[in-house]
Amino acid sequence: MKPDFYDVSEMELTGSTFILDNGKLEEISGTFSAGAGIRALAGGAWGFTITEDTGEIRKAIEHASLLAARTQERTPREKVTLAPVKKPHLRNLPVVKKDPLDVPVEDKIELLKDIEKALRIKEVNSTSVTYSEIKARVHYSSSEGVDCEYKSVRVGFAVSAVAQRNGTYQADRESRFSVCGFELFDRYDAREIASEVGGRAVALLDAKAAKGGEFPVILDPELAGVFIHEAVGHAVEADHVLEGNSILSGKINTQVGSPLLTAIDDPTLHEYGYYPIDSEGVESRPRVLIENGVLKSYLHSRETAGKLGGEPGNARAQSYSKPVVRMSNTFIANGSSTFDEMLLEIRDGVYLIGSRGGQVNPGEGIFQFNAKRGYMIENGKIAAPLRDVSLSGSTLEILHNVTMVGNDMGLHSGRCGKAGQLVPVTDGAPHVLVSRAMVGGSG
Repeated sequence: MKPDFYDVSEMELTGSTFILDNGKLEEISGTFSAGAGIRALAGGAWGFTITEDTGEIRKAIEHASLLAARTQERTPREKVTLAPVKKPHLRNLPVVKKDPLDVPVEDKIELLKDIEKALRIKEVNSTSVTYSEIKARVHYSSSEGVDCEYKSVRVGFAVSAVAQRNGTYQADRESRFSVCGFELFDRYDAREIASEVGGRAVALLDAKAAKGGEFPVILDPELAGVFIHEAVGHAVEADHVLEGNSILSGKINTQVGSPLLTAIDDPTLHEYGYYPIDSEGVESRPRVLIENGVLKSYLHSRETAGKLGGEPGNARAQSYSKPVVRMSNTFIANGSSTFDEMLLEIRDGVYLIGSRGGQVNPGEGIFQFNAKRGYMIENGKIAAPLRDVSLSGSTLEILHNVTMVGNDMGLHSGRCGKAGQLVPVTDGAPHVLVSRAMVGGSG
């Protein structure tokens, strides 16, 4: 049976991971996978199948089409209208200056050992250094005549240290991942980063546990970036909106935050969340989510854009899994304030730095994030260090309570989980001053 629409996402992945645990080479692993994910649409039902034999794609299309037709026949659903798309143009692709495959394995191991030595300062009793590289070839085609292919390389490293004193343990971690080659280590001084991580883990042994309460706070670029990704970014994913699981449902062109706040999702940036086309063959483009506090757009797949209006380009998949609406490089745009101006404005409050996880409910609009560390701010100056500190509250309240936005945006890479899939993302922000937020111990 001929479907209304079908598409094929072929992917070939080659990668390596090196893990150094307490100075000893714990793992060198290589991965290779190749296959394709095939979708077919019949009326209002999708059929989806995966094949690891790219010579059998025609059969896989027939199988997905049959699944879609049978599903629609047994459980009729409202016809899905996909938002139209133009033929994509691949432009401004990242250029790899140092192919990681050209770097000898021995050189990579020696580099990791040097990084580990920088981590291991006095009172640090546990260290970990991880390096990964992955090369991908992506080919997308559809029944509408779209046919394009691109290649990408992603390289990154992560370092962590645990410090111990008299039965007290504290940890710190940093990572750098990007869409580039081995030149990542020219861009970042991994040894210096490692030394700072070890130093911060030790310094946290002398920090005091945070006391809960409502304070004015300054969020550093990493924590403010996590906030905009987790509390706002997931709430603007249009599948959540359609499911009734978004605090921002029905609020397009509504003031949802401070006029100082502008948030953007931009997959064209050559950061870890980069892609030239999404998993539906739609050319990537920047998307203004919030402009001067006004909600301007959701993130869309072709299906959600067809239902809600808007533009597609935000459907992503891990490997050749089924595409779902996802973020890419999501950040708060620079404002005009300096960090020193924020300190003078806040006078007394809390400075929160980094992120080590948390929870968010995009439907209810509530969140809780654990910061890596913090400082009391007293009389406009950085004072006592804090550990085990968290930020919690209502997403909309925090957005409206933003009173200053810095001019020092920083970006941080990671992977985002949704629908059982992980994809590379970047989030970021400048320093942000929030006039009132709930601060507590994160345990």
